[in-house]
Amino acid sequence: MNPTEQSRLAAEICRLAPVVPVLVIDDLAHAKLLAEALVKGGLPALEVTLRTACALDAIRTMAEVPGGVVGAGTLLTPADVKAAKAAGAKFGVSPGATERLLDACAEYELPLLPGAATASEVMALLEMGYTVQKFFPAEQAGGAAYLKSIGSPIPQVSFCPTGGISLKNARDYLGLKNILCVGGSWVAPKEAMAKGDWATITALAAEAVRLR
Repeated sequence: MNPTEQSRLAAEICRLAPVVPVLVIDDLAHAKLLAEALVKGGLPALEVTLRTACALDAIRTMAEVPGGVVGAGTLLTPADVKAAKAAGAKFGVSPGATERLLDACAEYELPLLPGAATASEVMALLEMGYTVQKFFPAEQAGGAAYLKSIGSPIPQVSFCPTGGISLKNARDYLGLKNILCVGGSWVAPKEAMAKGDWATITALAAEAVRLR
């Protein structure tokens, strides 16, 4: 799967909803109920970060939830890509981009949102064919103002910014022409997951849908 095709599929996923939940799952028992709550609220694209021991099992479980499109975040190595694909991930997200990681996504046919934080990184990925990219860490790297500025000389690239985005500033990003969606963790608070308060998570998801 070449970068152009990866970006085409990534764009389709990004357009499903204005927010892609960025999920850190510590308890596998939460996976199915969390996915159901978010999908019910209107957020079908779910990024499970590979930061916990049960992350791959969570992807396997969540991939079976009707209406959900589950991806793997924090992809760092070719081994991560292979494992994510085997677990049922439909897309991948990385904080940056290396040649080996990009080659693995092509080999295992996993649509990737490669991370970029500078104009040079954005241009290098565009040169390869990646027209949809992750902007990370969004707030720390310049925020919505930076993305607005970069959209003038590089209008060919659309972004899913992640990092420091919340309900308070999400609209600053979503109002830009070069933003497809934003990634954020606020729709799945750890406190709500710990309490099994899935109704609150569904309500937060529904609120996020109304951002656009």
